Amino acid sequence: MLQINNLVVEIDGKRILNGLDLSVKAGEVAAIMGPNGSGKSTLSYVIAGKEDYEVLDGEIVLDGQNLLEMDPHERAAHGVFLAFQYPLEIPGVATMTFLKSVMNAQRKARGEEELTTPDFMRRVKKAAERLHIDQEMLKRALNVGFSGGEKKRMEILQMALLEPRFCILDETDSGLDIDALRVVAEGVNALRDPKRAFLVITHYQRLLNHIVPDSVHVMANGRIVRSGGKELALELEASGYAEYKEEAA
Repeated sequence: MLQINNLVVEIDGKRILNGLDLSVKAGEVAAIMGPNGSGKSTLSYVIAGKEDYEVLDGEIVLDGQNLLEMDPHERAAHGVFLAFQYPLEIPGVATMTFLKSVMNAQRKARGEEELTTPDFMRRVKKAAERLHIDQEMLKRALNVGFSGGEKKRMEILQMALLEPRFCILDETDSGLDIDALRVVAEGVNALRDPKRAFLVITHYQRLLNHIVPDSVHVMANGRIVRSGGKELALELEASGYAEYKEEAA
């Protein structure tokens, strides 16, 4: 599904990704772990199309198409979704208005008819109940005044409604207590599908206790330096990243 080949990326003249290679199959949950500064979040931003990053070499191919040739909104329409580590507050933009706008924009890009208001409301209500999102949250401005856990639930709600093909979770566990972590993980697990893949970026094993990965990749100095099964995350939890930093240097 996703194939990254020799990806080299800089920002402000500083090299962040150094010939990174990664493959994620349809239906797979791939976890990326690594120390601070290894390039994990940069990888997520470059896949999604965030500006300011300069791609010097390589390609990112999703379902046969090079994402680097697409604008961010085209990547989203192609099925890419990024759940941010720190979701933005957007004062003045009602949550329900935002959700309906993005859902219909995606449908229009795919040549589908826009949702009627009753159909939209039914979809939101069903997904919100599964994620324990109070209806009062949906009446507020997007993420404004939300706790960290509420913001993450709202991100997963968007993912559930948009039904993307490739989902990137950038340190979704950051700032969550154990109850919020379980709710978010349940929402993610409910979306696991043979035709959908996930890239889960995290520092810690605790998230992977709830979202069990099919593969784990260690990232250091802008490259994948080791790959393995879910047991690799337990090894990292016990031993840390020091040896991988040395290997990548």
